[in-house]
Amino acid sequence: MSARLLIVEDEEALILLIRYNLEAEGYQVEAVERGDEAELRLAEETYDLVLLDWMLPGTSGIELCRRIRARRETASLPVIMLTARGEEAERVRGLATGADDYIVKPFSVPEFVARVKALLRRSRPEVAASVLIAGDLELDRDSHRVRRAGRDVHLGPLEFRLLEFLMQAPGRVHTREQLLNAVWGRDVYIDERTVDVHVGRLRKALNPGRLSDPIRTVRGAGYAFSETFGTG
Repeated sequence: MSARLLIVEDEEALILLIRYNLEAEGYQVEAVERGDEAELRLAEETYDLVLLDWMLPGTSGIELCRRIRARRETASLPVIMLTARGEEAERVRGLATGADDYIVKPFSVPEFVARVKALLRRSRPEVAASVLIAGDLELDRDSHRVRRAGRDVHLGPLEFRLLEFLMQAPGRVHTREQLLNAVWGRDVYIDERTVDVHVGRLRKALNPGRLSDPIRTVRGAGYAFSETFGTG
């Protein structure tokens, strides 16, 4: 599954430009125009990188960056600041607040895309890797092939995407809503019970005989990929 990026920017034309170029690279891109709206979205969803304008309605970008770093769940989330503030003092302030990179508008689109890719490679190598491996389970993104303990596991497209998403963050608990948004998309209305159906199919395919269950059910919360492969 491709990386999920959140654009926090109030210039519609720039949003369209950034979205077009990042989606052309295969990334999943969402956008909001207010800092306070972005903060709510970050509390509900999981992203791999945030592109953050400094001057925003609601909560400013610099304050939102500070809050991202202060919150345990997002403390390591990569942040690139996009701003017209190009003075050295402003760049230092942005980086000191917690931004991982600082790009001044206007900017070169090819360089911008290259810096996004570079930051993702450094911070989330599992997002860029073509093969994910955990225990005796191997998922090949390029060939859409899954193997466990040396045998092929045949999965449908949705089960493959569910497993890919869960394997990117072992041990992290995802709610049913988060899984729906990540696998099916935010714009598609599907009952949350659908997640249980597809997780059940995934478990059945992965766990023949006495193999341990790599997917952990967290009562009242959702699902997680178990780092220890303990039973769910």
